[in-house]
Amino acid sequence: MVEELIVNCLPLTEEERKTFQEASPEIRQEFVGDPRHRSDMVWPCHVPQELREKATAIIGNAPVDEVRECKNLRWLQTYSAGVNSYTGEGILPKGVLLSGASGAYGQAVGEHMFALMWALLKKLPLYRDNQRKDLWQDEGPVSTPEELKVLVLGTGDIGSHFAVLSKAVGCHTAGVRRNASHCAPGIDDMHGFEELEDLLPQSDVIAMSLPSTPDTRHLINRHTLSLMKPNAIVLNVGRGDAIDSDALGAALHDRTIQAAGIDVTEPEPLPEDHPLWNEPNCLITPHIAGGNHLEATSREVLSIVLENIRRYAAGKPLLNESK
Repeated sequence: MVEELIVNCLPLTEEERKTFQEASPEIRQEFVGDPRHRSDMVWPCHVPQELREKATAIIGNAPVDEVRECKNLRWLQTYSAGVNSYTGEGILPKGVLLSGASGAYGQAVGEHMFALMWALLKKLPLYRDNQRKDLWQDEGPVSTPEELKVLVLGTGDIGSHFAVLSKAVGCHTAGVRRNASHCAPGIDDMHGFEELEDLLPQSDVIAMSLPSTPDTRHLINRHTLSLMKPNAIVLNVGRGDAIDSDALGAALHDRTIQAAGIDVTEPEPLPEDHPLWNEPNCLITPHIAGGNHLEATSREVLSIVLENIRRYAAGKPLLNESK
């Protein structure tokens, strides 16, 4: 019988390490994270060579090649919401529990998407461009969020946070999800994906926080962009491949739509010569909406992981367990 050993790669303080150890007093934990990396966008994670054969659980997004060497692994808990990096053939031994930190990033990413919307409604990127050119110039009419029709594609934690903020400033929100019978916070009307083409011509803002799946790949493409209003704003903070980047660039260039705010792209990072960089009505951030820049996110991640350590030690089902 292999002795249980949790290799904890989180950047915990000494006090937090005590709390984590108290959550599973019967299981030894080795703390290998460095608290100096707490505010890093992505927390580094490394399982020391001498612990790989002994590790029965890993807390953190360890490199795949290191995970493969952990032959006695029984549980992997990521600090990211997604766990796709570890679901490939041969990465985890059969029967290993895999869980993520879904639910920790809604506030940070939802607020970021909300900020993108506000900036584009008020044409702030254009004025920033003018500032860099020492240009004092009126860029014309702007929009208000009051009575805007916002279409939220993906109504999980992120989409719901964004929807709640949008409703607070007067927007009407419609949501799109696989099961339209399930409601979500902040959503006035819920729809299925089969209704998307009917909803796009009615929407002022299309806000996307979708996972990467075969069904969502290039959901926004030349055809669906052509259905949108000329004043439509497209936002994407989910996965870059939900939008055809070339089609988006063409739609902005031809003024088929008004503007776009994207934190994710396909490919990623966006190549230096891609036309989207030079579209004045495209606001691009480098996949930084999530991560750990917001302290509230870090606290939520630690809370989820701490609860899962308790559940693992007690043999109970885990939060966000991948089936």
